[in-house]
Amino acid sequence: MTNVHIYEADPRRYEAMPYNPVGKSGLRFPAVSLGFWHNFGSRDNYDNMRAMCREAFDLGITQFDLANNYGPAYGAAEESLGRLLRDDFSPYRDELVITTKAGYDMWEGPYGNGGSRKYLTASLDQSLRRMGLEYVDIFYHHRMDPDTPLEESLQALADLVRQGKALYAGVSNYNEDYTRRAIAFFRERNCPFVVNQRAYSLFNREIERDGVKELCAQEGVGVIAFSPLAQGLLTGRYLKGIPADSRMARDGRFLKASALTKERLEQIEALDRIAANRGQTLAQMALSWVLRDGKVCSVLIGASKPEQIRENAAAASRTEFSPEELAQIDQICGIA
Repeated sequence: MTNVHIYEADPRRYEAMPYNPVGKSGLRFPAVSLGFWHNFGSRDNYDNMRAMCREAFDLGITQFDLANNYGPAYGAAEESLGRLLRDDFSPYRDELVITTKAGYDMWEGPYGNGGSRKYLTASLDQSLRRMGLEYVDIFYHHRMDPDTPLEESLQALADLVRQGKALYAGVSNYNEDYTRRAIAFFRERNCPFVVNQRAYSLFNREIERDGVKELCAQEGVGVIAFSPLAQGLLTGRYLKGIPADSRMARDGRFLKASALTKERLEQIEALDRIAANRGQTLAQMALSWVLRDGKVCSVLIGASKPEQIRENAAAASRTEFSPEELAQIDQICGIA
């Protein structure tokens, strides 16, 4: 007979983690959230997934972020979460924010990609079955789709919220124009649209350049940042080469060795020195920087081991920067 280890969450789990308002909604995100983009697929070790999620929740990380095609294989991350819920987290469902998305390719044929009403509706139904849930807290349209009228995609989200399959609507990778139009659309229909998920890091400032960060702050929409560690470049793991167990070495789909140029490595080394002077690791400082001004309500971290989650969670309590530090960081990153 297999031994069953019943998970009991740490009773102190809410003591250290800040919880930030998501725009002007009543929802709050933990300052650090756990993403399932990597390391929760069919090729990954389930016991390690379980250890990471337990560590995250015990540290007050109450948001698990997914998408329909996270894996590999597509759908595998949601299936992994379903198993994790059955084994450990079903008693804590009401303490968790569970999100998923649809927008990129998911199944063959003309109806498994994009932003059509048919695709978004079918995808959320599939996601709920894989996770064993009746609803998700947020359902995101994962990307802008120029081949589908924006109003069709947004109406599908609004209807799925109205049906109770999602509590809130969200968008991801939307630019300023699409975000502005989404805000107006959902307000007219009294639908709780709360967040735009965008890439944001010391090395990726596009959300500042295209105006989305300021627009969301002005309009009361939350921003959650993905890839705040630049796919691992800002973790310090590559300061002395490419470790054999690193993402760059194991899975070059999203972080290629060509990204580690001499100039980039010099930037990472300089940023690491600033972090050390602050008493932080490079990863902690990079996360703290994204959270520094209160306009980003959460950073989405990925992890391959529980220790990384513990290190990253500590960034939430140290988000103050001096003007001199900010100026140094911008100079190192090549920001005028």
